[in-house]
Amino acid sequence: MRVLVLNPGSSNLKASIISPPDPSRSMDRTIDWTGGDPQLGAYATVEAVLGAAGEPVDAVGYRVVHGGERFTQPVALDDDAVAAIESLADLAPLHNPLAVATIRAARRLLPDVPHVAAFDTAFHATLPESARRYPVPDGWTAAGIRRFGFHGLSVEWSVRRASEMLGRPVETLGLIVAHLGGGCSVTAVDAGRSVDTSMGMTPLEGLMMGTRAGSIDPGIIFRLLRAGHSATDLEADLDRRSGLAGVAGTADMERLLGAEARDEGPARLAVEMFVRRAAAGIAAAATTLDRVDAIVFTGGIGEHAASVRGRICARLHEVALDGRDRIDGGDAILGTSSGPAVLRVAAREDAVIAAQVADLIGPSTGPGEQAIEVAEEGPSDLQVRPSGTDP
Repeated sequence: MRVLVLNPGSSNLKASIISPPDPSRSMDRTIDWTGGDPQLGAYATVEAVLGAAGEPVDAVGYRVVHGGERFTQPVALDDDAVAAIESLADLAPLHNPLAVATIRAARRLLPDVPHVAAFDTAFHATLPESARRYPVPDGWTAAGIRRFGFHGLSVEWSVRRASEMLGRPVETLGLIVAHLGGGCSVTAVDAGRSVDTSMGMTPLEGLMMGTRAGSIDPGIIFRLLRAGHSATDLEADLDRRSGLAGVAGTADMERLLGAEARDEGPARLAVEMFVRRAAAGIAAAATTLDRVDAIVFTGGIGEHAASVRGRICARLHEVALDGRDRIDGGDAILGTSSGPAVLRVAAREDAVIAAQVADLIGPSTGPGEQAIEVAEEGPSDLQVRPSGTDP
């Protein structure tokens, strides 16, 4: 079975073709959204992905960030399911609308193959009530105010790889997974189950991120509302103009580290804040586990920024790197000399999605019956390049 996996991001669409259970890719591309507006350009962009694939597929799988309370498992997509995903847009305004636009475009272009959505929130369906509930009035909770958690597909892959790398069954491991990229979260995993995570009802809660503030005093919002700021503007500020970008003008950690090396104050402050809050998130997660066998770093920053990893670990008691953390990228054990092991794992949400698709619709016995078809002439402004690492 060949599964086309589509992962829509704010600036591009990541696409791969995987034949489960083998996680290797026969295609790995990132294609920029056409025309500057991802929703308007979704059809042409998906069309370009199919043209880059150049081979038939048996199914299409999608990463959807927010599944709400309804979607705690992967789901075969029909019009009702797509509408339900769209109804959750206010909970993940940077993500779900793009997912819906991508799904509708691909279903139109490939009408005769199964389409399946996999959800980042689903992994966290095991959160205990003490982690899931906010300390707010019962009426709020009854109205659906609760924590969901995100980056579940990435965490699921990290847990699987940690088990393989450490040579221990998942059921015996207490893990902390730090997904550090454009979005950032920390998840405590006990025997393969999410028991605590830093993101909440929306992807805004928790750690400092690329353009998102993470957790701040809610009283700030009330003060700004009373001062005349609109809720729409405040949401945009917290989603798109905060975090690393808000402090130092860019969300690019590589650029920030270069600027820090040149002793530029805003960059130095932004990196220090990021490290401080990531370490605090990991320390907090540790309190929810009986033991911590390993800390796993993943995501674009977690995988590629060795100095950031090192500074985070330096803030954590009993966590040490042993000199092997010199080369960025790829899976590696970076420290086992004292305390928990420290692992670096390349994020592979696409492998998890493809496996979930195969499990849901069953194995294929031969080549896909629906060949990929694209227009002879695609948009002229598409850029195709190998995939990046930041989910």
